[in-house]
Amino acid sequence: MAAEIEFKLFAPYNQAATLMGCFSNWEEIPMQKKEDGYFCTQVELEDGVYQYKFRVRSKSWFLEPDQWVELVDPYATDIDDPTQNGLIRIKGGDRIVDTYLWRHDDTPLRTDRELVIYEMHVADFSGGEADPLARGKYKNVVEKLDYLVELGVNAIELMPLKEYPGDYSWGYNPRYFFATESSYGTTEDLKNLIDECHGRGIRIIIDGIYNHSEASSPLTQIDHDYWYHHAPRDPDNNWGPEFNYEFYDEKLETYPARKFIGDTVRFWVKEYHLDGIRFDAARQIGNYDFMHWIVQEAKNVAGPKPFYTVAEYVPEDTSITNLDGPMDGCWHDSFYHCVIPQLCGETFDLERLKDVIDCKRQGFLGATNVVNYLSNHDHNHVLAELGDREIFGEAAFKRAKLGAVLLMTAVGVPLIWMGDEFGEYKSKTIEPAKIDWTLLGNDLNKGLWEYYKGLINLRENNQALYTENIDFFHEDLESKVFAYTRWNDEGSRVVVVVNWSENYLAGYSVPHFPANGTWHEWTGDYDLESGDDNILIDLPESEAKVFVWQ
Repeated sequence: MAAEIEFKLFAPYNQAATLMGCFSNWEEIPMQKKEDGYFCTQVELEDGVYQYKFRVRSKSWFLEPDQWVELVDPYATDIDDPTQNGLIRIKGGDRIVDTYLWRHDDTPLRTDRELVIYEMHVADFSGGEADPLARGKYKNVVEKLDYLVELGVNAIELMPLKEYPGDYSWGYNPRYFFATESSYGTTEDLKNLIDECHGRGIRIIIDGIYNHSEASSPLTQIDHDYWYHHAPRDPDNNWGPEFNYEFYDEKLETYPARKFIGDTVRFWVKEYHLDGIRFDAARQIGNYDFMHWIVQEAKNVAGPKPFYTVAEYVPEDTSITNLDGPMDGCWHDSFYHCVIPQLCGETFDLERLKDVIDCKRQGFLGATNVVNYLSNHDHNHVLAELGDREIFGEAAFKRAKLGAVLLMTAVGVPLIWMGDEFGEYKSKTIEPAKIDWTLLGNDLNKGLWEYYKGLINLRENNQALYTENIDFFHEDLESKVFAYTRWNDEGSRVVVVVNWSENYLAGYSVPHFPANGTWHEWTGDYDLESGDDNILIDLPESEAKVFVWQ
């Protein structure tokens, strides 16, 4: 039985618009303009899937005045990849996205301060050199979820998922903001991935692009300057037309760009049951008023469950997260820029290390205010950084482990870039670069993976590492040794002693040790007694010892 289905297009200052679709044999159907700025028409449709698009007289400055252009519905929730037409699904006389039924909404998920985040690019996470299948789809991520469960991570940050041009991209060029990238699979495939993650206690954070769009995104074709800045505000940091969150349409009493992105964010959080958003290029967005609003919109839709908002605000600034800041946290880029050069032996600057291990020294207020990382999609893998400095083999893996200890014991939320946990060594590239899973067959790579797994387990079982509490109680600049302690009020206590030098220090005495009694040394799995506020240990070069209070 057919039902009247409404099609509408918001184009408030355009002269005319029409609808075309397979249901009209691609003949144009006139649309009527209403006072609220929408062009509307209704079509009788049976249940099914239909292709459609709009034609509109454009007001964009780069086209002829009132030139007719064809465009996809900016609110299309699915795209037919070969034709680049919008898709509409009708069931029971209503528009639907799909018929997926969620199974794991009631599974409890971790709080923000308990998170260990794994950043993943769907296309490159599965498959690899030894894999005859292309993979790179949502369903292939599902096939490897038990690997991530064994590793111990409890959140996945998915690089951008909105439909982009072509079949391979990092996703920072979104064209259609309501549609998911078709080369990864269907909307149901994505929901199944998120549902399977939730069933395993893993939260899903998506990378959201709200600073800009791809150049031919539909809104650019309707009336470019109604939604976007006319020209790049910072040509050195421009990735496409930039949304104008300052522009207010007094006649219709709306902020056009805010309305569109607000609709986008609410749709994704509700439709895909998200647990957080990373806001790409937040420094370039720059508008705190808008960011406060959009974060609250997302959290209102998410409801009572934990929902983590993280800004990519580079270089970071405490104002983005602190008392009046819009975000829960931000990418702690100074952690990477401090730790990596020092791991690579370029310098040793203890004060800078202390600043990034204890973000409060930089003015941040809490553990969830920073997301620490040794690498991410914007940087080389740790092993690649070391290799660039001619550090290979056991020496490289030793330093990778030292970095992992700092990552997992610093104040903040740790993030692992996919493959770093076992020593993937490819340099950053925007070309396809599958993770080389065969590396796990090597002893050094497997050993690094076991080390990461153990450190994540250490965090899980020592909630001192969730707090803001930290004290640097020993500094020996001559020997390049320092030590810090983490604790909570329930008796959990962890001490980290770091030898940053290239010298083996036998029988090293660490004074002012936080408590006398039995400590378990985690890296070597043995117990040790401290007495007279002192502990005597052997400290291998480029290594950290981790002591857990018994």
